[in-house]
Amino acid sequence: MNKHSGNRTAIDPAALEMSIASATEALLAYRHADGHWVFELEADSTIPSEYILLRHYLAEPIDVVLEAKIGTYLRRTQGAHGGWPLVHDGPFDMSASVKSYFALKMIGDSVDAAHMVKAREAIRARGGAANSNVLTRFLLALYGVVSWRAVPVLPIEIVLLPIWSPFHLYKISYWARTTIVPLMVLAVLKPRAKNPKGVGIEELFLQDTKSVGMNPKAPHQSWGWFLLFRGIDGILRVIEPHLPKKLRERAIASALAFTEERLNGEDGMGAIYPSMANIVMMYDALGKDDHFPPRAIARRAIDKLLVIGEEEAYCQPCLSPVWDTALTCHALQEVGGANALAKAKQGLDWLKPRQVLDVKGDWAVKAPNIRPGGWPFQYNNAHYPDLDDTAVVVMAMDRAQRHAGSKEYATAIARGREWIEGMQSRDGGWAAFDVNNLEYYLNNLPFADHGALLDPPTEDVTARCVSMLAQVGEFTQSSKAVAEGIAYLRRTQHAEGSWYGRWGLNYIYGTWSVLCALNAAGIDHQDPMIRKAVEWLVSIQSWDGGWGEDAISYRLDYSGYEQAPSTSSQTAWALLGLMAAGEVEHPAVARGVNYLKNAQTENGLWDEQRYTATGFPRVFYLRYHGYSKFFPLWALARYRNLRSTNV
Repeated sequence: MNKHSGNRTAIDPAALEMSIASATEALLAYRHADGHWVFELEADSTIPSEYILLRHYLAEPIDVVLEAKIGTYLRRTQGAHGGWPLVHDGPFDMSASVKSYFALKMIGDSVDAAHMVKAREAIRARGGAANSNVLTRFLLALYGVVSWRAVPVLPIEIVLLPIWSPFHLYKISYWARTTIVPLMVLAVLKPRAKNPKGVGIEELFLQDTKSVGMNPKAPHQSWGWFLLFRGIDGILRVIEPHLPKKLRERAIASALAFTEERLNGEDGMGAIYPSMANIVMMYDALGKDDHFPPRAIARRAIDKLLVIGEEEAYCQPCLSPVWDTALTCHALQEVGGANALAKAKQGLDWLKPRQVLDVKGDWAVKAPNIRPGGWPFQYNNAHYPDLDDTAVVVMAMDRAQRHAGSKEYATAIARGREWIEGMQSRDGGWAAFDVNNLEYYLNNLPFADHGALLDPPTEDVTARCVSMLAQVGEFTQSSKAVAEGIAYLRRTQHAEGSWYGRWGLNYIYGTWSVLCALNAAGIDHQDPMIRKAVEWLVSIQSWDGGWGEDAISYRLDYSGYEQAPSTSSQTAWALLGLMAAGEVEHPAVARGVNYLKNAQTENGLWDEQRYTATGFPRVFYLRYHGYSKFFPLWALARYRNLRSTNV
């Protein structure tokens, strides 16, 4: 019996069972007829704002009803500071504020309206729209608000560079690659938005808009590298207009070939918003009308991202059905019982044919001898499968097989395992989409002021891959991949005991992920790194029994936990992490379980307005609407199951 067993009576088993049953019923109600789940994936105000601006860029017919609903969404998400944040109740963000103001003005909001005056004053008080990031500057250049001198030079001839060159498309992340290729065509052609209403935002600048120069060094960039790349940009600015016409034509043709090979039907290139929008604008700049099939397909892909309600509407950055379905299946497997397991199996059966077995995506440039075998994050994204998704799907399939005593997913599991083993980077870690994407100097490029040009290995994805390999029978003693993965995790633990969370917010997410991996790999619960992690999680528990962490924990000068109001998803991660470390009877776990039970709403689920996931640290955050539905259920069911076997 655990030394903390004196706290066992704190949770009423019957009440716990009722909470689990209520949450399970509510979660199953979101199931689609074909067996899968997909929940809304909300970012900040920039994506819906860009959607409005894209329509006016192309001079599409005005959809008054849709624009009104997006306008309502943008006004609601305006912060008390007057601008727009990147997360719920977050601080002012310049680029989000500039785009949101521009979109509202385009919709027809009067510049004299109180919310517009407040936004304009907030923007100008912080130096004006000239302080926007690079991608916002490109949008403003396309609208003619600023000149092309305000953005870095992006010669289209880059696509012709050999793989050994210091900069190559396959040395940057997939999301940067799919965004930048059509953007380079736009940067060469320098088209102007049609903008039939003639809307501009010069009033947001403190200087003549045409005098705005290049963006300054970003906080993450080193002066040496930055000055080198700024010097190269200056040279390119002089020679780029004089590059041979035939070379330019060849480069544009190469960019188009790259794009059209990866159009991905109505799921869009890369299945992410920025690349889809850039492709549509690229074809428009090339003189292709809206009936041109590749342009029409890309445009339809964008509208599939819309969430349209009775009062509000917004545009998602992408869709998350594989991730949502796989995690929901894990929660239901933890719940157990004939109905939950049957629905989980139907979800896994929906996932099975979505495994990419016949396309060697961009990842194969650095791993040419590996067979494909991953799952994408979205409905379809064959060129860019996701290691995190793949690991989660394989673990759910393996668990289902074990329960049923079958081998029906054996081939899918074997191929997923093989692909993940082949995608391990040379430092022992795993990244989300690429392998050995370790050219860190590229984050000093003028284009990389967001600091997210790369997809290097991270602790959370590494932990998921280690968990999967351990679950299917690989351990440190017999598996070089697992041993090197564990060594990577040992190296990356912070002094206070936490691990970084790249794709979830933040150290709570990373620490949960790693503790699950260490447990699966058979690391002794008394290992010092596990003890330190447990102590850290217990130390940051909030007064209400839950856990919460603020997005500012991603700041470059991070020196410790950044407190935030408790959330159901972050509480669930902390609980799952503590239980993986053998602490099911710890008083902190009982307090966390009570927090989830008390926060559960009448409909069986949990309300969560705060953002607890990450697109790009410090730049772009996500609110998975499913996280507050399946993670708390998973944690409660795991607690029930472990208590019933730990008597």
